[in-house]
Amino acid sequence: MKKITILIPAYNEEEVLFSLYERLQSVIDRLPQFQFELLFVNDGSKDNTLGIIKYLRHSDSRISYVDLSRNFGKEIAMMAGFDHALGDAVIIIDADLQDPPELIPEMIRYWQEGYDDVYAKRRTRSGETWFKKWTATTFYKILQKLSSIPIQPNTGDFRLLDRRFVDALKQLRETQRYTKGIFSWIGFNKKEILFDREPRAAGKSKWNYIKLIDLAIEGITSFTTKPLRISALFGVATSLSAFFFLVWIILKTLIYGENVAGYPSLMSVILFLGGIQLISMGVIGEYLGRIFNETKKRPLYFVNEYNDVKETVR
Repeated sequence: MKKITILIPAYNEEEVLFSLYERLQSVIDRLPQFQFELLFVNDGSKDNTLGIIKYLRHSDSRISYVDLSRNFGKEIAMMAGFDHALGDAVIIIDADLQDPPELIPEMIRYWQEGYDDVYAKRRTRSGETWFKKWTATTFYKILQKLSSIPIQPNTGDFRLLDRRFVDALKQLRETQRYTKGIFSWIGFNKKEILFDREPRAAGKSKWNYIKLIDLAIEGITSFTTKPLRISALFGVATSLSAFFFLVWIILKTLIYGENVAGYPSLMSVILFLGGIQLISMGVIGEYLGRIFNETKKRPLYFVNEYNDVKETVR
């Protein structure tokens, strides 16, 4: 009998955990041909998330949990889940119930047909503002144009991954992670299924626009160096434009005797070129920062507790 791990990263989700468990239980109880592990990763929650998970574990032996030493972020929390998952396949699902657990049997069916990555693509995104939808669509378009690998648009972390896919994923230990792009980079056999994303069942989203911008920068700098090339090409274009403008000013002065514009034009050119230089330095700085963080070789996370056992840091 094959075992399937359902991986649930959780950060301050006390309001929705009981509803999540009821819906997951309803789904997996209809699949007796499989064993299931419900693996919660508590990402440093400050509410009673961990207490509820422990309470559920005492009533259901299928539940496991990993309690991280602090809040490391969802990307790292998922990696901790992959490291501790015991299943032949891993299904990632958010705790907020925006991703419907009722889609799990369809994912498993495609997995049995031989697919390694069965990912759910959002057909609609209920409960989100038009601005958030527009920015998400724009980001995916930009990332697809810049990246050399195909990135699936409108897809999140809700997917089923085969064990060999998870084993491949565990080999990628970079600290600056954009997991949605890593899923595409690994490859293997993929299958898309469509679903309508629901509003949060309870609580508030942990993603504000600042965090989303940080995630977008991670996505772009993780999978392409084209921003560096664009900066270089923009610098060349600016230099050529400045050279031809200089020639034009000299010829106009010599031939027509026109006065050369003074302070305003000079300041405009200086500020324009200074802005371009600062943008280019910022792009370079993003990549240097990533190199700096990776060279530290720090562990991705530390575990405080795994299934009622305190972990020892070595």
